[in-house]
Amino acid sequence: MGWLTKTLTSSIGKKVLMALTGLFLCTFLVVHLIGNLQLFKSDGGYAFNTYAVFMTTFPVIKVVSYVNYALILFHAFWGIYITYKNRQARPVGYAVNKNSSSIFSRSMAILGLILLVYLVVHMSDFWYRYHYEHLPYVKYTENLTTGDITTTAMDEGYTQVVKKFEISDVAAGTKTIIVKDLYKVVGYAFQNILLVLFYVLAMFAVSFHLIHGFQSAFQTLGLNHPKYSPLIKNLGIWIFAILIPIGYAAMPLYFYFLK
Repeated sequence: MGWLTKTLTSSIGKKVLMALTGLFLCTFLVVHLIGNLQLFKSDGGYAFNTYAVFMTTFPVIKVVSYVNYALILFHAFWGIYITYKNRQARPVGYAVNKNSSSIFSRSMAILGLILLVYLVVHMSDFWYRYHYEHLPYVKYTENLTTGDITTTAMDEGYTQVVKKFEISDVAAGTKTIIVKDLYKVVGYAFQNILLVLFYVLAMFAVSFHLIHGFQSAFQTLGLNHPKYSPLIKNLGIWIFAILIPIGYAAMPLYFYFLK
C-alpha cells in the first residue's frame, strides 16, 4: 500500500483525487437538480414531498447520499489543502504574474470555500430540519380515475412514525398519502429575500467554479484530445456552468416572486 499512498500524495495524485471527486459531484448536481425540479409542479407539493420521502428511505439512495456528503467535504478541504501547500511551496508571489491560467482557475479555492458555506446553510435549512425537527404534515388524496389531487394540511401537532403513510380505498377509487410538508418549508424559507440572494450568488460561485473545474478534471485524467476537448469545454460551460446553476437559482426566485 506504500506505493498507493505515495502516488495519491504526489502532486499529480492530489490533482487526480480532486478531479475524480469533482466529476462525481458534477453527476450529483445533475441528479439533484432533476429531483428538485418537482418543486415547479402545480400539485401542492405532492411530487416534491413524495420524492423527498423516496430520497430519504430507499437504502441505495441513502448510502449514495452519505458517500456524496463525505466526498463534498473531502473535495472542499482537499482543495483548500492543495492551495495551502502550493502557496507554502512558493511563499513569495511573482512580481509579474505570467501564469497562463484564467482567473477562474486562480479563484478555485475561494469559490470552493463560498460553496462550502452555502452547503452548510442549505443542509441546515432543509436536510437537518427534515430529519430532526418537527415539520408540518400534509395529506394528499388522489382520485385514481381522474388523477386529481386534493391537498389538506394536517393539524399542527400531528406526527407519525413512518415518513409516508399510504392507504388505498378501492371502493372509493382514491389513494391517500400523508407526508412531511417539506414543500411548504421550502416555500416559506424562500420568502426571505436575503436567503434568496445568497442562494443566487452561490449559484454564480458554482458557475465560475465549474467553468474551469469541469474541463480541468478531464485534463488532469489525461483526457485531452483536439477531437474531444472542444466538446468537453462546451459541455462544461453550457451545461454545468450555465444551465445547471440557472436551474438551481430559478427555485428560490420562483418561490419569492411567483408563490
